[in-house]
Amino acid sequence: MRKKIRFTKMHGAGNDYIYIYTNINDIDDPAAAALAWSDRHKGIGSDGIVLIGPATLAEKADFSMRIFNADGSEAMMCGNASRCVGKYLYERRFTTLTHIRLHTLSGVKVLNLHLTPQDTVGSVTVDMGEPVLVNDLQFLPDKAPLPQGIFVSMGNPHYVIFVDDVETMDVAAEGSRLEHHSAFPQRANIEFAEMRPDGIRVRVWERGSGITMACGTGACATTVAAALAGRAGRSSHIIMDGGELDIEWRESDGHVYMTGGAEFVFDGEIEE
Repeated sequence: MRKKIRFTKMHGAGNDYIYIYTNINDIDDPAAAALAWSDRHKGIGSDGIVLIGPATLAEKADFSMRIFNADGSEAMMCGNASRCVGKYLYERRFTTLTHIRLHTLSGVKVLNLHLTPQDTVGSVTVDMGEPVLVNDLQFLPDKAPLPQGIFVSMGNPHYVIFVDDVETMDVAAEGSRLEHHSAFPQRANIEFAEMRPDGIRVRVWERGSGITMACGTGACATTVAAALAGRAGRSSHIIMDGGELDIEWRESDGHVYMTGGAEFVFDGEIEE
């Protein structure tokens, strides 16, 4: 007999996922569920699914997060999703913590919830940790030609390319080609970034999901890349298709901090 799964649709800057609290619902095959439910014509429609669960004492965390992309592959981390997890846990009263340690495949991330006078979560600052910088791609086995860019890992791989006019970029064609470029053995997220007076305009191709409205780790990687290239300071306002994020690459500890909102869309049930 098929079982019903309760879910919540949320988005952070337009980066939308299906959130499932595994203490209530157990998903037998999350990869298959992500593939079916993410379909925007035949399913719920999303960039993937996020499983929120308990964390063990060994993980030194309060909760855990697993992410499965729309193609069924498992992602290591998503900044926009982590902000949504913080809002979900607090506003659905699964925790009273405003300082949440969240275990992900790329380590424990710390969420600081900023509350409104109505005791809701207005925004979340996520300590995304230290970026890993490999700018010359010397470690990669294939040195086939690539557009000039900067490689930054935020627990997942990003290749940031600065362009003069991001709106005219064929993100689907170029992003798909570069994601699977042989220079990136684990594939890569691709950011196309344009420097503007009001911030950095970014369009993103996410590995496993394609074009998305926003990417939190991509915003962080772009901020780091802009600072390394001398195009901006250590703080940047990132403007993506679905919303805006404020990113700081803090000099005191070398960590990247991301601040932005998170929104509920709707609740529902679906059969697995």
